Amino acid sequence: MKIDLFIVYLLLSILVAYFFPQLAIYEGGAFLDAITSIGVSLIFFFYGLKLSFDQIKSGLKNWKLHVVVHLATFVIFPLVVLVFRPFVGTLISENTWIGFFFLAALPSTVSSSVVMVSLAKGNIPAAIFNSSISGLIGVLITPLWMSLFLDFTTENVLVDVYGGLILEIILPVILGLLLQKYWGHWASKHSKKLSNFDKSIILLIVYSSFAHSFENGIFSTLGAIFLVELFVAVILLFVLVYSILYFLSKYILQFSLEDQITALFCGSKKSLTHGSVFGKFIFMNNPYTGFFFLPLMIYHAFQIFIITFIAQRYHNCSK
Repeated sequence: MKIDLFIVYLLLSILVAYFFPQLAIYEGGAFLDAITSIGVSLIFFFYGLKLSFDQIKSGLKNWKLHVVVHLATFVIFPLVVLVFRPFVGTLISENTWIGFFFLAALPSTVSSSVVMVSLAKGNIPAAIFNSSISGLIGVLITPLWMSLFLDFTTENVLVDVYGGLILEIILPVILGLLLQKYWGHWASKHSKKLSNFDKSIILLIVYSSFAHSFENGIFSTLGAIFLVELFVAVILLFVLVYSILYFLSKYILQFSLEDQITALFCGSKKSLTHGSVFGKFIFMNNPYTGFFFLPLMIYHAFQIFIITFIAQRYHNCSK
């Protein structure tokens, strides 16, 4: 199994934020914010160019599978984290729990879910459909979940959040869809380069978030024990949701093996791309933004490792 270099770059971006936060705080952060806003809009414009209508149409038929995937992504995940809400203030700090709840409320990944389902020989059209739709559903659902525990009442923050997400995600996707017949082939041909561009913008957002958190001394009191506990909590969250999905898809709904694989892989994954973008608006001007991203970044690394391993097992068993 190869090391995912993007995870290495994520760690490097945090180190750069620690030693060189000046770019993030230059002119109050306005310069870097402008770059990332343009970058995010381009990410989702290219996403619209690459959306395949034929594959989405072919995946529409299996409605039970779609319900299970989105139920896991937007309901089961948040409810699992909500169970631990009574322990905030005793065993869990408020900010740590908010970070986990943000992770739980996010949509599923797109490209990696499809790649892993393909490797494991699952239902690829359904994976494409669910992964593509998940991000658009998340634009509506994720801020609603977060508004239950963050103060969105002052100065119409929720309106600002939705306004920003619509401007930087929904409108670029629609524009990409409208121009797909002209530039869609170009986007598919340069898919790898566009993926590298996506990752570069994510790294800038992560750098900016952590630079502000370091400047405000948010991480000064964290120790090795806390990080170990964070890793363990992330793994437990994954195992819980994956186990629920496995039981639901295999024993309750009795899906075919291909549909089980798709439900497990799409329903248990969370998108760092959407998390980075959503976090920009949901945690706007919040000094703890970098701290809130920690569970998501750990989950991102762990899900790539464990799902790759599981996908290879499925692939070998099908030979």
